Amino acid sequence: MRVAWCVTGSGDKLKETLEVMRGLKESHGEGLKVEVFLSKAGAQVAKYYKVTEQLQGCFDRHWAEVDANTPFLAGRLQLGEFDLVLVAPATSNTVAKIAHGVSDTLVTNAAIQAVKGFVPVYIMPVDYEEGTTTTVLPNGRTLRIRVRKEDAENARRLEAMEGIRTIRTPGEIPGVLASFMEHGGGASHQPR
Repeated sequence: MRVAWCVTGSGDKLKETLEVMRGLKESHGEGLKVEVFLSKAGAQVAKYYKVTEQLQGCFDRHWAEVDANTPFLAGRLQLGEFDLVLVAPATSNTVAKIAHGVSDTLVTNAAIQAVKGFVPVYIMPVDYEEGTTTTVLPNGRTLRIRVRKEDAENARRLEAMEGIRTIRTPGEIPGVLASFMEHGGGASHQPR
């Protein structure tokens, strides 16, 4: 199985997602190919959280965004080089852009082009439910932040989009991949 894992500029759930993905890679070995694609903000946040070396060393390839088409992930998706796109964690900015059809970054372009090419897209919005949440900063301190109604509504928009499914936590990723591998992926496993 070949996964394009897209990381955006959210520190919230970044380390947890990395741990899950690293564990999956270790347990599946060569049966799971994971290429990491960092948005510009994702590359910055990875440095702040001191996970850049892990993202580079634990997976099959590592790419950083230059612009919406560099590296040329959209083309590789349309050519069938990946079985699945995982956007986790996804910032409210990325979620809003995808929910409204804006494809002006590496990650938003990849998600939209993947759907056009019949490649399933799974997105983990960090701003999933309206209210307040607590996140951990790079220095270990906690920060209480508000999830706006508009951001939660954009997550609902994603859920209604053809070809896209949302997940809420990094802990759901193993089930997504297991189900996908069990059913063989492809059109029969396409999200709604």
